[in-house]
Amino acid sequence: MNPNELKQRYDRDGFAFPITVMSEEAAAGYRTQLEAIEAAIADDKDKRRTLRRHSSLVLPFVDEIARLPSVLDPVEAVLGPDILVLDTPFFIKEPRTPHFVSWHQDLHYWGLDQEDEVTAWIALSPATVESGCMRFVAGSHRQVVAHNDTYDESNLLTRGQELAVKVDDKDAVDVVLAPGQMSLHHGRTFHASNPNRSNDRRIGLAVRFVAPTMRQADGSKGVAVLVRGEDRHGNFELAEPPAAAFDDRALAQHRRAAEIRNAALFAKGGKDSPAS
Repeated sequence: MNPNELKQRYDRDGFAFPITVMSEEAAAGYRTQLEAIEAAIADDKDKRRTLRRHSSLVLPFVDEIARLPSVLDPVEAVLGPDILVLDTPFFIKEPRTPHFVSWHQDLHYWGLDQEDEVTAWIALSPATVESGCMRFVAGSHRQVVAHNDTYDESNLLTRGQELAVKVDDKDAVDVVLAPGQMSLHHGRTFHASNPNRSNDRRIGLAVRFVAPTMRQADGSKGVAVLVRGEDRHGNFELAEPPAAAFDDRALAQHRRAAEIRNAALFAKGGKDSPAS
């Protein structure tokens, strides 16, 4: 879809998909890199955690994905020419597992002062109804809804949080993506996902993009990466891309970024980062 069509659809629905950003072969190559890293750090709990928060600060191939013109051009249609990356978590559901994500709104938990943001969810494996693809409710980004904490052990969200309103299943749109495709969604868009009933891993990379006009609502200075245009506001500490996987400077930047984000995400307690 062209930029005008994408922006119109995004403004109307709170999401747009599917957007092809790479070939299936390229997606398979990135998946191979990810799984090689997973195997190499299997016994390192701290490094495994970096895959769930700010992975582009420690893994060059994730930084590379976040800077692809095929990713940034659609994001620019939504945000404009100046773009920061706020976070880059991997969301992985293992095959035949019960884990799900309840209906929620991202911005309820991020501690940001505005809504000039967009999440790109990039599929590195098939995201199908069977594998537990994301689900959106069109037009839901125009409302702010209270959330309840359930602490359900099968819920992948920080506190098992869920919308305090009932979502009718018939209103849900299944976000089916082939490897190499992405969706864009607004942080107020209702979204959820069901368990992975397939025989393959469901692997997605979420890249949280924000405009430089955004800031942390509590006055703290978060960490972000400038990937296009300029930052004329200075609301974030600008991190450098990693020179090599898990090098000392990269790990130090990651610790700093995670501390600031955790202060917002875990303000009321939680078990892990929000997932989709």
